[in-house]
Parts: sequence; structure tokens; C-alpha cells
Amino acid sequence: MARTIDRLSAVKVANLTSRGLHPDGNGLYLRITTTGTKNWIYRYSVHGRSRDMGLGAAGTVSLARARRLAAECRRWLSEGHDPIRTREAEQARHKEAAARSPTFKECADELVAGHEAGWRNAKHRQQWRNTLSTYAYPILGRVSVAEIDTELVLKVLQQQVMLASGEGAGFWRARPETASRVRGRIETVLSWAKAKGLREGENPAQWRGHLDQLLPARNKVRRVRHHPALPYVEIPVFMARLRTNASIRARALEFLILTASRTGEALGARFAEFDLEREFWTVPASRMKSDEQHRVPLCARAVEIVKEMAEIRLNEFVFPGIKLGRPLSDMALLMLLRQIRPGITTHGFRSTFKDWASETTNFPDFVSEAALAHVSADKVRAAYARSDLFQKRRALMEAWARWCAHLPADVPLLTRIRA
Repeated sequence: MARTIDRLSAVKVANLTSRGLHPDGNGLYLRITTTGTKNWIYRYSVHGRSRDMGLGAAGTVSLARARRLAAECRRWLSEGHDPIRTREAEQARHKEAAARSPTFKECADELVAGHEAGWRNAKHRQQWRNTLSTYAYPILGRVSVAEIDTELVLKVLQQQVMLASGEGAGFWRARPETASRVRGRIETVLSWAKAKGLREGENPAQWRGHLDQLLPARNKVRRVRHHPALPYVEIPVFMARLRTNASIRARALEFLILTASRTGEALGARFAEFDLEREFWTVPASRMKSDEQHRVPLCARAVEIVKEMAEIRLNEFVFPGIKLGRPLSDMALLMLLRQIRPGITTHGFRSTFKDWASETTNFPDFVSEAALAHVSADKVRAAYARSDLFQKRRALMEAWARWCAHLPADVPLLTRIRA
């Protein structure tokens, strides 16, 4: 027997092009106009009069959601209500409630203030604030939390962002990991608002069963693009040129390279974290990606840099920024790199270090991985790796420092660059 309900599928909805009404069953239809626009309608009769009720565009309302909306219409009919009039009355109530309800930003601020004390570290708290401020607030910030719908959420996730190349691209495709986090944070804010009685209905930022029907999965958006890195054979010349620059940002970048540390770890370094007599630096867990304290052996040049910075100490940070009481910004390092060697990133120097260790030394892979503070994906291996391999890492980092300082005799001293 031919199927009379659930005739459509997500694939059919995407592929259908012929204009007209395409039934799914139980009164739900996909309507395709002469211009190719696709939208959902629910067809029903009241007092012998046929009525069509729009349920939204197929580009923003998935098939699954359209079926749920149609089911709600059938429930209203069974209770003796006209679905269109009932929806209009609900929309009026929502509009009235929205006028009294707080904005998305107000809700987000209250949620963050109430929960940030329990979040894992300061970096996580700051990321919450920064990502919402950058991507969500320009679109949702002043909107009543009761009025936020799927269309607005998609507007956030599909907004144009600028790539490093200077080209524009959709947020979800250009920065899938960040966009996914923003989506999750919007969902959390809206769930919080619903729990507070500030909004009703389904969460339009929900992934499973909703946005997963409208957006590609994060891991299928594009292949991971690694940070552009300097070939390790060019490091000695690069370091020689860097040494001709007497600025704080040049010393910060040199220190970052010599320690193979992440940008945030190096720029956030405080004088209190260093034991210069025993030549090591202890990075607190709050600034580590792994959330674990990390000891970094220092070569002679790294120690020298810290001592140089101590002589002009401006605040608690080894590499102070322009703003009082703040460290140097990562943008300062990026601008310096653009002067010396355009096209590479500060994070890429970690790849340079890894390539050098793998291709030119006999140090085991796990030693360079420990130097980079990488957490093993193998949970069994990680459980048994109780030593931080400090002495082995010290030998590795001293070899790295020698490589960085080895300038071929036929390379002339490069001219000094302006800070």
C-alpha cells in the first residue's frame, strides 16, 4: 500500500524543483513557487472553509520541525481552535511578553556572572565574553530574548567574517570550531532564559534534530588548515634579524620561539613564575590548554631575556603592554611578523620546532610532544606518562637554542628594523 504520511525526506526536500504543492501527509505540504522559493504550509478546513497556514521557509525550518509544527496545528484543531487564529493570539502574547523581557545580552551577562566562578579558568570565562561580544551581540544583543528564533540564530552563524587573506566568508564555514562554540553558548543562554520563564518554545540554537538539518556538521565543513610555519632551516637567519630589534615585542617573540610555548602562555608570563637560578619557568594551569601546570626548562638566552626585561620592569608581566597593568597583545607580535616575515603566524613556530626535532635530532617523539605540552590522545599512554621528562626536555631545548643561534658564515648581519 502506498505510504500516505511522511512521504518526503530531507534529501527530497533539497532536490525537489518542480513548482506546486508536494504533500508529506497529514496536511503538511512543501510549496515551491515559480521563483523556486520553498516553504511549508499546513492545509486544513474550518467550518467547511479551506485554509493554508504558513509554517516557514524550508531553508530555515527543517522537515522534522515542520512536522512538529503541523502536529501542533492538528492538536489545536482537535481542541476546537482555528490554528491561524490561535497562532496569532500566541504571537500577540509573545510580543507583549517580549516588551517586558530582557535582551539577549542582558540574559547572557547575568548567566555569565552567575556561573563564571565555577568555570575552569580565567581564559574560559574570557572566551565566553569575547565570542558573544564579537559574533552574537552585534545581531542578538539588543533583541528581546523571547523573540530570538531560528532565522536570527542562523544569521549569527552565517554572518560574513574576514579571513587572514582579506577575503570574506561565512562564519560557520570559515571558522567552524569557533562558530560551533558560539552556537552552544547561544543555546545555553536561551535555555537559561526559558528556565527563568523569560521565553517559551523550543530552543532555536539546538543542534540535534534542528540546526543539524540546516547546517553541515562541523567536522565536514572543511579540512583543518594548519598555522603557516617558517621552515626550520630558516630559523637561524630569522632569529638573527629578530635580535637586531630592541623592542619588547621582539624579545617576547624570541622568548616564545626559544621555549616553543603558545602565544598566551608566553605573553601572560609573570616574573613570579620564574626560577632563574635553576633556570626554569612554571606556567600555571590556568594558562595552559591542558589545564595542568607545566614546567619549561630555559636555555641561557631565555634566562637572559627575562633578566633584561626585569631591568625595565613596568608591572608584574615580563612582557608588558601599552595598557597599564596588562601584558603585550598578540596583535603586537603579529604586526612584528608582518614586518619581518609576512605569511607566518606565532603559533606556527611550534610546528617549526616540531619539524626540527623530528627531522634533525634523535630525541624520541614523546620528548618533543612533552616540550610542546601536548596531551596524549591515548588515555592509557597518558595515564602511565607520570614523568614530565624535565631533564630530557632541557637537553632538547638547549639543542634547539643552539640551532636557533647557528648563523651560517656567509649570511650578512641584517639591518635593524624599527620597533
